[in-house]
Parts: sequence; C-alpha cells; structure tokens
Amino acid sequence: MTEEGESAPTVAVVGGGAVGVTAAHDLAARGADVTLYERDELAAGSSGRAAGVLYDAYAEDVDAAVGARALERFRAFDRSLPGFSFSPCPYVIAVREGDPDADAVPAMVERMRAHGREVSLVDPDALGERFPALRTDDLAVAAVAEGAGWTDPPSYVRVLGRRAAREGVAVETETPVALGPRTDAGREIRGRDAGADGNSGAETRAFDAVVVAAGAHTRSLLADAGVSVPVVPYRVQALVCPEPYDGPMVYDATADAYLRPHPDGLLAGDGTEPVPADPDGYRREADDWFREDVAAVLDERLGRDGRTDQIDPDADISRSWAGLCTATPDGDPLVGPVDADETAGRDSIGAPAPSLFVAAGWQGHGFMRAPAIGETVAEGVLASLAGVASDAPDSPWIGAFDPARFDGDEAFEIAEGMSLSNRTEGE
Repeated sequence: MTEEGESAPTVAVVGGGAVGVTAAHDLAARGADVTLYERDELAAGSSGRAAGVLYDAYAEDVDAAVGARALERFRAFDRSLPGFSFSPCPYVIAVREGDPDADAVPAMVERMRAHGREVSLVDPDALGERFPALRTDDLAVAAVAEGAGWTDPPSYVRVLGRRAAREGVAVETETPVALGPRTDAGREIRGRDAGADGNSGAETRAFDAVVVAAGAHTRSLLADAGVSVPVVPYRVQALVCPEPYDGPMVYDATADAYLRPHPDGLLAGDGTEPVPADPDGYRREADDWFREDVAAVLDERLGRDGRTDQIDPDADISRSWAGLCTATPDGDPLVGPVDADETAGRDSIGAPAPSLFVAAGWQGHGFMRAPAIGETVAEGVLASLAGVASDAPDSPWIGAFDPARFDGDEAFEIAEGMSLSNRTEGE
C-alpha cells in the first residue's frame, strides 16, 4: 500500500485479459495510479475464448498453491462481484484401459494430497455410480478433485474491469501501444496508431512500471523494448453441444479432451495444434476434424441413458471456435521483471529498480490462475519499485516463474499444458 503523503507509483498494464485486468485492479487497490491498455475490447483475446475450467489439482507445490489461491479468490468474487458467478463442480481425471500413463496416476494423486488438495483415487465402477452421466467401463483409473468449478471467463474480465475503473484505473480500450525506452521520466509507452504516419501525433507517456500481460502478443510487444522472451502462441479449440448434461467436469487424459457443464448443454475441447500460431492471422473458426474428434469422445465418455444415436459433429454442435494459448520451454509461465539490469541481479548499491515486467506463458492455464497471478504481479511490482530484489526472501515474486531462467531466444517444441504426461513429469 502507498504510504500517506507519498506520491502514488504510476503503472501501465498492457493487456485487457484476465491476468491484466486482475493485476490492474489489484495495483489500484494497493494505491497505484494505473492505466490499463487494451488493443481491442476487454476479453477480446484468449480470455474471451477460454474454457472456464477451474481447479487446484496440481502435483507440483508451486502450482498447487497458485491454484488454491486462485480458487479462493474466485469464490470470494462470486460473493462480492455482481455479474460474476462460480459454479462448484467436481473435476474428474479419467485414464482409459491400455494407456501407459495410468500407472502414474496414484503417485500423482498422492502428491496432490500432500499439498492439501482434496483429490482421491476412485474405482471406475464407483465413479459411474456417483456420476451416471458418464460411461466408465473402459477406464483403468480415475481421480476426482472435489474443490473445483467452472465459470464464464468473459464475464469475469468485464465485471472486474468495471470494478477496476471504480478503483481508479484508467481503462483505455481500442488503444494499441508500443513499448519505448527507459528514460529519466520512466518507461515509455507510445500509442501505436495515433498518428497518420504511425509516429507523428502519437501520445507518449512515461510510467514508473509497465506490466506486459498481452497473451499471444507479449513476445512482439517486448521486442519493441529490446527484450526477448520464449513465449510462443499456439492454437486450441472448443465447442458447445446442446446435449443435456448434469455431470462433473472431465479430463479424458487418453483422448486429451475435456468437458464441463454449460448453460446451453456442455462445453468440450481441446484440439491443440502444437505449432506456432500467428496471433493476428490465426484461424478463429474450429476445424472439421476437431468437431468430429470431440463428437467421438463425447459419444465414448457420456452415458447418454442407454441411447445409441451418435452426436452429429455438424447438426448437434451449436457453436465452435479456436483461440490461442502460449507455451514456454519448461511449461511454466514467465512472471516478473525483465529489465536487463534486474535479470543480472540487483545486489549492487544504487542499481535502479526494474521498470518492465511480464506475465505470460500459461500453457492453457492462464484464466484459472488469473486471480492469484494478478495479485502476485501487483504485490511484486510494488515491492520491486520499493527496492526489494526479485530474489530476496521477502519478495512476492515466485522463483519458479522468474523470466531470468531463460535467455529469451530458446527454441523448443510446444507441449500441450493439460496433458497427463505433463502432470506426472518427475514422478
């Protein structure tokens, strides 16, 4: 919090998705003078196309802690944020017979339980008895996370954006920007299209700190400031099927597909394409092969009350779409300062506080972590501006997510973030 009599630090947040809006809201609530820049409307990017599946069932301690804090805040917002709702719903991890990953599930569940998560192994027959909406006779093993739920991602971004504005955040939508250099006045931001020639007439402002939480556009934005980060966008897909469904959320690990209840029936996805995508030119419509594959998974996973008719990938799907996720070399996000002098260490006396920060690279888990990560960003930025080194014991930054662990130019293969192999890695 800003002490009485001190001038409020000025912070720009670039990106009007879930993480950016949460960070802006939390910074303002802690006394910062915040401007939020979004090139389109709030929730126009990945957050507006997210699945809204929320859980804390992680085997790694850092991920479990972040997931738990995120769910805690989602539940609190459900009580305090008009227009937003959190729907509690168990989350099932299902592995089919013949899948070699099945052997790793018991140890994975034990690690989740060791971190205080309410997760249990369940016999497939018992799972079917509890959730008649599911077919379970082809499963080798299953786990159920009780403390999970789902929501509508765009509603979170928009209503929290309105609350941020009431907290004093200047919300600048339809405002693409470019990052400028660090000057004596602060880190510069320039309106990218304000002048007829791209520069003349463009407003330039300087801030004490700039947070880039721009999803798939993060890499190109930071390149404007001479900073390279290994954050690569990739395409994912989802659909809504008007099939009546009152069961749990399910991740069918063998099929690499998920489903959850939806007001219009059920929402299902994954359709990951593990190749880099152009954030401005990617195909936003879902592919035929994706609709066919997911329709087949739904036929295999839903109990359907003894019905034998199959889901038609054309007639029985009300809408489908594609969005973007972002990958990093190790599957963990980049959250923290990226100034060159900061990443080299700030042990020397008189070293300047960092002015440029990043929050990106979620591997498909960005929305579900947004309330916790936005809070971390807000606390971390203010601590950094106050002179607390990012690696100090009392720093709010999360060491495992430190951007300095990479050089920025790493080449790597995109790994889908929801896969069971990623969850059980290191077992």
